Amino acid sequence: MFTIDLTSRVPIYEQIYQKITELALTGTLKENSQLPSVRTLAKDARVNPNTVAKAYQELERRGIIYSVPGRGSFISKLDNAMFHETALKEFDEAVLLVKKQGISAETLKEHIEAIFAKEEKK
Repeated sequence: MFTIDLTSRVPIYEQIYQKITELALTGTLKENSQLPSVRTLAKDARVNPNTVAKAYQELERRGIIYSVPGRGSFISKLDNAMFHETALKEFDEAVLLVKKQGISAETLKEHIEAIFAKEEKK
């Protein structure tokens, strides 16, 4: 399904959460499509099943997936409002982390503008 970067500072459960969110929001994973079971994804990614379970719990808490007892986990219906809400929550968390690292608001603004400029050239 995707690879996990074991050398990343980002916890493995967050990498799983972020990747599934990205795949769902971009439409790669379609509404109501079934995700691999916790055990299957853990085996494929070579991580602890508890790590995958934690990612799935966070995905369900945020409304990205839903669970059907005895059947598994599925991608929820995602609309633009949900995408914006999820993206802005994650952006807020990233901004707070950057602020804690001593990066100024001006530097952050410049970085955001550079990202937008780069995307416009594509």
